[in-house]
Amino acid sequence: MGEQHVVWLYAVTRRLDFAQFPATTGVAQEPVRIVEAADLVAVVGSVGADEFGEDALRRNLEDLDWLEATARAHDAVVDLVTHFGPTVPLRLATVYRDDDSVRASLVAHRGEFDTALRRVTGRTEWGVKGYADPHSIAQHSIDERAGGVGEGTAYLLRRRAVLSAQQAAESKAAANAHEIHEALSRIAVVAKRQPVPHAQLLSKRAQIVLNGTYLVDNERADEFADAVRALDDQHPGIDLDLTGPWPPYSFAGVDQISPQRPQAEGRQG
Repeated sequence: MGEQHVVWLYAVTRRLDFAQFPATTGVAQEPVRIVEAADLVAVVGSVGADEFGEDALRRNLEDLDWLEATARAHDAVVDLVTHFGPTVPLRLATVYRDDDSVRASLVAHRGEFDTALRRVTGRTEWGVKGYADPHSIAQHSIDERAGGVGEGTAYLLRRRAVLSAQQAAESKAAANAHEIHEALSRIAVVAKRQPVPHAQLLSKRAQIVLNGTYLVDNERADEFADAVRALDDQHPGIDLDLTGPWPPYSFAGVDQISPQRPQAEGRQG
């Protein structure tokens, strides 16, 4: 009896000329292929159940090295699909028992996929993180209070203002983050503030005050990037990092679509 396999789902699109799609491999170095139904195309790969079946996934998703490598491979396939047309990226570890299960899902959720594809057509996702430096924000506030007075008086004002300025710095950073998000939301089609990453996962600075994702019309991408740069200049003490364009993971609206548990157990080859 040969190795058992399950089917890993990367993305869904409307049409894909697979003859023009470059040969590529997925999370298990498996050849990526397509499954079609209901005028939709699912981009998938057959992966070993011993590593990607339901029980194995529960263990492997706790392994950060495995998770990072798998996420990178998954994203690479999704990114490639986006170059061929509007794409609904599926969340990591969307696994089905077999191709028939994938087809059944395309048929059952055709309405949701059609809505998602219309939403993301001509648009891409951008990310903006805001890193706050409370000390810098407090110092800027102190300097403003001390402006226009003599040197000695300014020194005393700074000493007296340090405590209150530091206490107010965090709330001011939060207010600035809200202003930045609102300004960017006026350019984006849809905007979301995501949960703040755990401090240990941040490579730049532990205090993050904005973790925003924005679905932006492609023709407004330059305008959006210019706005991020301008807002960065306008808010001392907050550094903005712009990333993208990304596949629209945050706005596909199909996270609730997942295989039935028996389909993900990898009991069939």
